[in-house]
Amino acid sequence: MKKLFLFFFVAALGACNNNKNTFDASGSFETVETIISAEAAGAIKQFNIEEGQTLKEKQVIGYIDSVQLYLKKVQLQEQIKAVLSARPDIAKQVATLQEQLKNAEKEQNRFSNLLQGGAGTQKQVDDINAQIEVIKKQIEAQESALGISSGSISEQASPLQIQIQQINDQLTKSRIVNPINGTVLAKYTQVNEVTAPGKPLYKIADLSSLLLRAYITSGQLSQIKLDQKVKVLVDDGVDKYKEQEGIIVWISDKAEFTPKTIQTKEERANLVYAIKIKVPNDGSLKIGMYGEVKF
Repeated sequence: MKKLFLFFFVAALGACNNNKNTFDASGSFETVETIISAEAAGAIKQFNIEEGQTLKEKQVIGYIDSVQLYLKKVQLQEQIKAVLSARPDIAKQVATLQEQLKNAEKEQNRFSNLLQGGAGTQKQVDDINAQIEVIKKQIEAQESALGISSGSISEQASPLQIQIQQINDQLTKSRIVNPINGTVLAKYTQVNEVTAPGKPLYKIADLSSLLLRAYITSGQLSQIKLDQKVKVLVDDGVDKYKEQEGIIVWISDKAEFTPKTIQTKEERANLVYAIKIKVPNDGSLKIGMYGEVKF
């Protein structure tokens, strides 16, 4: 009887040792979470998202009231039209002088022909040449003056154009556009609520892969390196573990005390190094879950 008891005791002890899971590090899963905030002020007129919903990059999910911005833009456009309407029509302004120049050039040809035929005088030719030069200078001076006036008026419209560009930017920011692929983790506002620039709207994260933040001792540093593949184990029922492959993407260069949620009180006094392991997520991994690592 004594031998039989000893046999069962040894067998039970062996079973306990076999069930004991050995691992090199442990930690919990996390991800990069992005809080999307409003870029414009006003009432939210549309906001089509729900927590747990998967969104695509550049997907339009709503908009903020922008009626006043649009009306301001229309007002500025009308002001620009009014300002530019005062610009002189250079072609019409110098049309009279251009006509005088044409007539003078005809007279120049006529006097030149008369002079060649002996019916005219050199003075007539010189006088018409001088007249033509005077008209040309008048045209040049008037075009210069009108050009300066037109340029000045255009400059007056320039600040209004810049204001329109600013409003266009504000109108663009009134559209709520999702910036990254991911899953909505939290929704902070609802339709018809008034928002302002910088006010959080929702939180999103890419859950296609998660990061296991684990901790190793200084003695284990020599066993790992960046881009190294390791085995990651997570709970998969009672006394069962699901094994996946992960890649080490970050190794801390500073030691820290072991987090209280991971080790015993004695082990928490030890200095450890944090590492991050990227693990593909088939949907079974959740933020905050614990995992173990084997190198």
